[in-house]
Amino acid sequence: MFTRHFASLKGDTVKAIFLVCLAVGVVGVSYGSLAMAYGFPLWVPLALSTLVLAGASEFMFIGIVASGGNPLAAALAGLLVNARHIPFGVTVRELVGQRAASFLGCHIMNDESVVFGLSQSTAEQRKAAYWLCGLGVALLWPAGVLVGAAVGKLLPAPETIGLDAVFPAILLALVLPALKKRTTLIRASSGALLSLAAVPFAPVGLPVLLSLLGLLTRKK
Repeated sequence: MFTRHFASLKGDTVKAIFLVCLAVGVVGVSYGSLAMAYGFPLWVPLALSTLVLAGASEFMFIGIVASGGNPLAAALAGLLVNARHIPFGVTVRELVGQRAASFLGCHIMNDESVVFGLSQSTAEQRKAAYWLCGLGVALLWPAGVLVGAAVGKLLPAPETIGLDAVFPAILLALVLPALKKRTTLIRASSGALLSLAAVPFAPVGLPVLLSLLGLLTRKK
């Protein structure tokens, strides 16, 4: 069934999904390396990358715990970061599948799969892009963690060579073409400014949610 759906995707879309999933794997290398450098046993980042499957909250969790924070507080902070999944779930409810498949479909819901899923022109392509990207992330994220863990002791500070910047850079490259539209540019810029202004005052994770208010901006 999925093979038939995937065949409906354009080559450029498949290529973009592959590049994003590959970038996720590279960031997973950074995450696995950091976890090892912080002294975590391998099973912790591997379990998080498989069961939680939410990169930002996983980075936050190991950072808080490594700095002496309470694991429960770290988990609550991760839940706050992932609060955006609530509106995501409503938006992609027709893409996650039905019955037993819906459990896996919800699990692979992330920023990337949602963006690719909603950006397609037909219902079949939306579902195919959502699942292809979601499954790709679900596979390459923990795979990257394993690779990162293998070199973690040799690379105590992965951010010094820019591994943590690869993923945002690729996402920015994918977003830039959409900013050619004036309305999209205005709304994206408004959301970015709102988010940056809230950073010094709002709890971690909330500025991202506030950026959604940029969608209310209208072109004059």
